[in-house]
Amino acid sequence: MSMIRLAAALTLTATPLAAQERIESHCHALAQNMAAPYVQLASYTDPVPAESVRISYVGHASFLIQTEGGLAFITDYTGDQGGADLIPDVVTMNNAHISHFTWSPDPDIPNVLQGWADGDGQRNHELDLGEALIRNIHTDIRGYESLVEDGNSIFVFEVAGLCIGHLGHLHHVPDAGQYAEIGRLDVVMAAVDGGVSLDTQSMIRVMERLRARVVIPMHWFGRYTLDRFLGGMRDGDFDVVDAGIGEITLSMDTLPGRPTVMVLQPGMLD
Repeated sequence: MSMIRLAAALTLTATPLAAQERIESHCHALAQNMAAPYVQLASYTDPVPAESVRISYVGHASFLIQTEGGLAFITDYTGDQGGADLIPDVVTMNNAHISHFTWSPDPDIPNVLQGWADGDGQRNHELDLGEALIRNIHTDIRGYESLVEDGNSIFVFEVAGLCIGHLGHLHHVPDAGQYAEIGRLDVVMAAVDGGVSLDTQSMIRVMERLRARVVIPMHWFGRYTLDRFLGGMRDGDFDVVDAGIGEITLSMDTLPGRPTVMVLQPGMLD
C-alpha cells in the first residue's frame, strides 16, 4: 500500500484516551490577557503537568508535542526522530519535500496526516482524539515551474485550552479566508529561513497579524537567518528569549503577558 493511501486510511482512525477530555480552546475567540511565568523545563520523558502541553524542538521543522494524558504528536515527520523508543499517536507531514515527510512512516503510528493535495484532491483533517483536536488549513507553494495549489498545510493543534499552529512550508501570506480558518493562535511555529519558504519581512508581517503569545522559530539555517528574523521581531515590539533550551512547557495560565519569540535549540530524541 502506498504512503498516500496509507495516510488516507489512517487519518480516519482516532485513538482517544477515554479518561481524558479536551479543554476547550479559544482558536476562534479572543484570548484572555494573562501575564505569568511561562517556562517549565523538563525532559520529554517526564510526565506533562496538568492542563499543560510540552513542546520539544527535534530539528528543521519537526517538533514533539506532548499532552498531560500521554498523547504524543510529531510535526513534519521524516521517520528520523533520534534513538528514542517512541511511537507517536499522530505525525503530520506538511508537504511532499524530503525534509518534511517520509514515504514509509512506521506502520505502528495510528494517525499519519498528509498535508498536501494530490490526485484525489485536498487532504482535509479534523482528527478528534478526545484530549486534542488536530486540523489543517491548506496553502499554496511555489513549484519548479508554476504554483502548486494546496501544496502545504498549516496544522493546528487544540490541546490544554491552547491553539498551537505549525505553519509548515508557508510560501505566501495567508489570505483573509485562511486567517479566519486558522483563528486565534497562542503558539506558532514559523519558518524563518528568509526565502526558501516565506521571505523574512513577510513572515514578520504574518507574526504581527497572528499576534500569538509564543512564536517558535524553525527551519532556520544558521544564526544569520535566525538573527535577522529576531531583529525584525524586536523592532515589531516582540520580546525575545534565547536561553539555549530545547523544550518548553506551556499552559493557558502561564503564557507570557506580551508576545514573545522563544528560541528553542534543536536536538534529536534519545
